[in-house]
Amino acid sequence: MRLSDEIAAYIYGILEQAEDGSAELQRNELAEKLGCVPSQINYVLTSRFTPEQGFVVESRRGGGGYIRIHRIRFDRRASLLMHTVNAIGERLSASAARAIGDNLRAQGALSAEAARLMQAALSDRSYAAVPVEKRDALRASLMKQMLTAQIV
Repeated sequence: MRLSDEIAAYIYGILEQAEDGSAELQRNELAEKLGCVPSQINYVLTSRFTPEQGFVVESRRGGGGYIRIHRIRFDRRASLLMHTVNAIGERLSASAARAIGDNLRAQGALSAEAARLMQAALSDRSYAAVPVEKRDALRASLMKQMLTAQIV
């Protein structure tokens, strides 16, 4: 068995034991326990624990860094949000972001407050300091992250 398979199997085992389908791990401790370097843990997380595969991974680097992995339990709302995340692509205009937020709010997938906050964060006004050619790529990335955070 390859090392990346062993790392993934270990993490899957931890998630199976968790009642809520979530786990918080220390990257360095996990790497030491499995006899690898932390970058191998990162590789496994980015390749096998993706939103498309039903996972949300949060991480914080540094001395007290952690990794939180949540298994997404798909219901109609989560499916709609994941479908939207996957449909966004690499670039997103402010008007398209606003339309997506309005649509998700109308379908009950986002609260009115969450939709307002997202639209404020994704508006052209929020990107005044960002070069024009980078705004739509940044907006797409942030929208995907915000929608993914709504699933957990």
